[in-house]
Amino acid sequence: MAVIRDVMPAFQLYQPSSIADAQKLLEQNADDALVLAGGLDSMDWLKDRIRKPKAVVDLSGIDELKGIRETADGVEIGAMTTLTEVAQSPVIRGKYGLLAQAAELVASPQIRNQGTIGGNLSQDTRCWYYRAGWPCYRAGGNICYADTPVGRNREHAILHAERCVAVNPSDTAPACIALDAKFVVMTPKNQQQVIAAEDYFVGPDLDITRMNILRPGYLLTAIRIPSQWANAEFYFEKVRDRNVWDFPLMNVASAMRVSGETIQDIRIAVNAVAARPLRLKMVEDLVRGKPRNTPTAEAGGRLAVEGAVPLQFNAYKIPLMRNLVKRAIGGVEEAAWAS
Repeated sequence: MAVIRDVMPAFQLYQPSSIADAQKLLEQNADDALVLAGGLDSMDWLKDRIRKPKAVVDLSGIDELKGIRETADGVEIGAMTTLTEVAQSPVIRGKYGLLAQAAELVASPQIRNQGTIGGNLSQDTRCWYYRAGWPCYRAGGNICYADTPVGRNREHAILHAERCVAVNPSDTAPACIALDAKFVVMTPKNQQQVIAAEDYFVGPDLDITRMNILRPGYLLTAIRIPSQWANAEFYFEKVRDRNVWDFPLMNVASAMRVSGETIQDIRIAVNAVAARPLRLKMVEDLVRGKPRNTPTAEAGGRLAVEGAVPLQFNAYKIPLMRNLVKRAIGGVEEAAWAS
């Protein structure tokens, strides 16, 4: 008899109307709580009955977590702001088009209408072994099923793979890193922590069971983008199997300041190559102060993939990453973002 796995387990649903109430619920329920943002990642876990929380804390009723506000030093985006709002915001499109383009390339219009920027940044990996409930390292087991002679690993990591070879699937994460965004996190003691975007994500070397710094009782409340990178030259490219819905096989984001033909400053990040989005600091240092031309872009692309180790089915990711980084530095006119 076929096993039916689309009936969610019973849980207590809480719908707080303030950040303080949400934190109290998360603290009270600790490891037994699941945070519901847009719900697109969470509902998969629930329907597949892989996660069986006793409490689900729905953040959709908290107005404090929604909206886009200009500040004295840039812009602040509530974590529960939908991806559609981010992609269509005149402020984001006008000054921080890199994030607008990344948000607009997430999934499909229907999903972007429901999905939130906080949810997209904080979603779990999509490795099918892990998502299907296999007892892998990330799930508390003692094996990585994708990294075996018979493992299916076409979408998996080529860098920083320590035991687990799953990758981070977010499109907005590398854009936030390239824009030097800061994430606002509330702790269970009602203390506010402001964390650099690149430090929000963790790899298996720090904690193989998590993809970000959030622990029980912690809550991502806002994303702050400084004015430093407003109206810079931006580049975002996402490679995927299908034009809509799909998670990235790889993506790249760069923000650049150019004086004449010289790269004055640059931030560049890639995702879907490791368990966390990677800022390519060595590449930035290499090309900073050099002419923005083909030799510089090619040198950056070659450096980006140094140390990459392919698995059985994902060797294509090495030339793909090299070329994406090359284009992010040199620019490709037909792929450039225009507001």
